[in-house]
Amino acid sequence: MDNNQTQQPQEELTAEAYSELIQIRRDKLTALKDAGQDPFERTSWPQSDFAADIKASFVDPAEGEHGATVCMAGRMMSKRIMGKASFADLRDNTSNIQMYIRRDAVGEEEYAAFKKFDIGDIVGIKGEVFRTHMGEISVKVSEIVLLAKNLLPLPEKFHGLKDQETRYRQRYVDLIVNPEVKDTFIKRSKILKLIRAYLDDKGFLEVDTPILLPLEIGASARPFVTHHNTLDMDMYLRIETELCLKRLIVGGMDKVYEVGRIFRNEGMDTRHNPEFTTIELYQAYTDYLGMMNLVEELYTMLAKEICGDTKITYQGKEIDMGHWERLTMVEAVKKYSGIDYNDWETDDDARAAAKAHNVEVPEGATKGTVLAELFDAFVEEKLIQPTFIYDYPVENSPLAKRIPSNPAFTQRFEYFINACEYGNAFSELNDPIDQKQRFEKQVAAKKAAEPNSGAQVDTDYITALEYGLAPTGGLGFGIDRLIMLLTDSASIRDVLLFPTMKPID
Repeated sequence: MDNNQTQQPQEELTAEAYSELIQIRRDKLTALKDAGQDPFERTSWPQSDFAADIKASFVDPAEGEHGATVCMAGRMMSKRIMGKASFADLRDNTSNIQMYIRRDAVGEEEYAAFKKFDIGDIVGIKGEVFRTHMGEISVKVSEIVLLAKNLLPLPEKFHGLKDQETRYRQRYVDLIVNPEVKDTFIKRSKILKLIRAYLDDKGFLEVDTPILLPLEIGASARPFVTHHNTLDMDMYLRIETELCLKRLIVGGMDKVYEVGRIFRNEGMDTRHNPEFTTIELYQAYTDYLGMMNLVEELYTMLAKEICGDTKITYQGKEIDMGHWERLTMVEAVKKYSGIDYNDWETDDDARAAAKAHNVEVPEGATKGTVLAELFDAFVEEKLIQPTFIYDYPVENSPLAKRIPSNPAFTQRFEYFINACEYGNAFSELNDPIDQKQRFEKQVAAKKAAEPNSGAQVDTDYITALEYGLAPTGGLGFGIDRLIMLLTDSASIRDVLLFPTMKPID
């Protein structure tokens, strides 16, 4: 089998043919080592030039002059043997560039060695930049060296690596054969840099807080549990960074944020991965309305910087990141379902309204619980354009401050884009007595639902509040969903380099 010709896609090869391709490469490696030319011995190459820069800056030399001499390295992505001269494509970290290799220019031995190179081999080259008769900027190679041998055939270039499962499991191959994938992760890095720069410019301090915690808090998310041998105690991977960060506000750090890895032992789908990245930030002497303004300003800036416009396209829908609607939860439920919370005098009235609209609610549900259930049933799927939903019932907001004029509701908002929740913010509860009571109810509810739960009240956090927490606005949002939005990615796995996968066996 001639491995120098255009390969058939991996998925179309029989197992026998694929094994034969692998054996051909192994045999070439053995021959190289036997000849004292181990392709894995070289430790470096003086790479000084890159494809994108070369193509962007190239100017045809005047008659009688030569183009620039360059020294490059990268992966050979194709090869076309044409007797005494050949063409190949080199891909480096920036782009692809064509190589023109002539026997007379590199020497007979080097040319013979090059003819045995395989697609996927990593090579170093030196040569002169020129433009071919077809107009393509290329490198006329004067030296070519094998820097590392490829032992597994790449997917054929016209079909690429299409199987999603294989792409996620073998991200290294996905990055090699699907260059656009790398663009997503370059944007991910840029988004994080922009967010950090925005917050740093506003005087926030980036901090790190523990990932391993000594207790399971009463929040609804299920944690991962591990065991510390020296201390002989179970520990929990964090499900949020909130309580540690608010302890820092107590300590006098008035503006803090953390870009943190979060772990939740729960379901997986296109929007959820067991480990994911969030940003939580807290600012003393402001409230949830201050956080609302920050979100709108930040997201508008990110859309302009990453997408070039506040109007972006996500999965075929145009979304205007420069325009945000603001609705209370009561207003939103009335707008999209016609049901008015203010018509209910009792919890029985609320449950009756839910029943009349075929919405199931828990037995004994309160007015606030029913309102939240109606929101889930009628509102969230309608929120395609950026929308803040604020003033949440106290029943589902254990860490938010009550509204003084209406204590059944809290100073909390979530914001939605494309029918998906993107972030959550509070005017933080700073009354230690109220906080302790809410924690106790939360823990009791969790233990009722999961009798084996080790959930506890975080008494140290209550102690911190007793020292005095200034009025504080807090915000948390998922980085991965935001990157999905700004890169038009359908699944969270498309924006995680190494998503969690079920073992094949």
